[in-house]
Amino acid sequence: MTDDHHPDPRRWQALAVTLAAGFMSLLDVSIVNVALPSIQKGIGANAGTAQWVVSGYALTFGLVLVSGGRLGDALGRRRMFLIALAAFVATSAFAGAAPDDTTLVVARLLQGCAGGLLTPQNSGLIQDLFRGAERGRAFGLFGAVVGISTAVGPVLGGLILALFGEQDGWRWVFYVNVPIGVVAFVLALRLVPKRTTRRARLRSEIDYVGILLLGLTVLGVLLPLVESEQDGLRRLWWLFPIAVAFGALFVWWERRTVRHERAPLIDVRLFTTTPGYAPGASIGAIYFCGFAGIWLVFALFFQEGLGYSPLQSGLSVTPFALGSAVSAAVAGRLVPRLGRKLTVTGLSLVTLGLVTVALLAWLGPTAHASFVFAAPLLVAGVGGGMVISPNTTLTLECVPTRMAGVAGGALQTGQRIGTAIGTAVLAGVFRAMVGGTHGDFPAALTISMLCAAGFTFVALTLGVAELRARRARRSDEQLQHVTMAAPSE
Repeated sequence: MTDDHHPDPRRWQALAVTLAAGFMSLLDVSIVNVALPSIQKGIGANAGTAQWVVSGYALTFGLVLVSGGRLGDALGRRRMFLIALAAFVATSAFAGAAPDDTTLVVARLLQGCAGGLLTPQNSGLIQDLFRGAERGRAFGLFGAVVGISTAVGPVLGGLILALFGEQDGWRWVFYVNVPIGVVAFVLALRLVPKRTTRRARLRSEIDYVGILLLGLTVLGVLLPLVESEQDGLRRLWWLFPIAVAFGALFVWWERRTVRHERAPLIDVRLFTTTPGYAPGASIGAIYFCGFAGIWLVFALFFQEGLGYSPLQSGLSVTPFALGSAVSAAVAGRLVPRLGRKLTVTGLSLVTLGLVTVALLAWLGPTAHASFVFAAPLLVAGVGGGMVISPNTTLTLECVPTRMAGVAGGALQTGQRIGTAIGTAVLAGVFRAMVGGTHGDFPAALTISMLCAAGFTFVALTLGVAELRARRARRSDEQLQHVTMAAPSE
């Protein structure tokens, strides 16, 4: 297959701009956690409404990811990136200026939609702009942004509250997106290249039935999870079997759409015939169950258990963020040479680091917990940086460019579902242990970290299986090449 790709001379500058915008949208998944007490005091929101400030964003973000990727594939990623970025800036300002809790929740729902439309354009633009080893480096930076945005959210949130005060500091958690987004928009207009694409008609190119079915499926999974703090699992458990039914109907509809030679929302062959995509997406989703779920647990442990301020709590997990930042950038350069070995090694280090934190929480004194946990969190962070960016590269490496946006959106959707599951499970375990052990926070942290390590170990098992499958595919390709090259008798 020939590739007439001509590298754009400003591709790295364009990548920097799109990653800065993507960082904002992903950061807003976690940064608001530390601002919830400030929000409750500032506008008098009750606990349930305040929780929806976090959960509503995560819900709508996850709902529109795949649709956003498909729109980028059909209408052009530059156009969708600019539209989504403008919407994200506007909704961020709307959230910061919200006069009451109801308005704030509405603003966060809209902001989540804008973030979900924005994020898949990043992976799609990387597929468009880069090839070969450069693509690995680009995805390495993208993976670093995904990992770091989740890890540093509590730190930045704590800093903003410390600078602007508890009463109105929460507003600046949203306002800070406005100047960054405006600068990114202006630079994107100049640097992100236009692509000549065929004119697409929304009526024929967009699978509206598929969007509805997938949306109902994701809603049925995410809504009970994001409502778990408000007894959502007990009240809304019946949505899970409904989600399974809608998911099966979605797969049937997408196959039917392909058979009738119409444009599907997700071509299911992406999972069945694209080498490495299905296992890579599974590794990412399961890893995020453990990785993304630990941050709320650490916040509860440090703030409720040890009396730390939000800033102190955020700084206590900084070693993970630092380790992840460095290793993600390095790992992106090593993907062409080491491949799936990187993710296997990274998952092993994350498992080791989390188990060590669990043991230290059980055995060690809690007075200096932030220092005691620093080394194992650094090890886990180094491992985490070796997971996200290489796994993203390897999962998307065989995806056709025309499907890059929807493939990236589906990958991110799995990660968002994993985040919701992990946060609900680990926070639920932590609170159950604290309530059942008379406030024994170290024991609660121990069990929660072991649960996170269990998720990571499952991802590690899948990684080892995919490593062996890749070796088998390579051996088959080499054998086929030798057979075709042998002279006929």
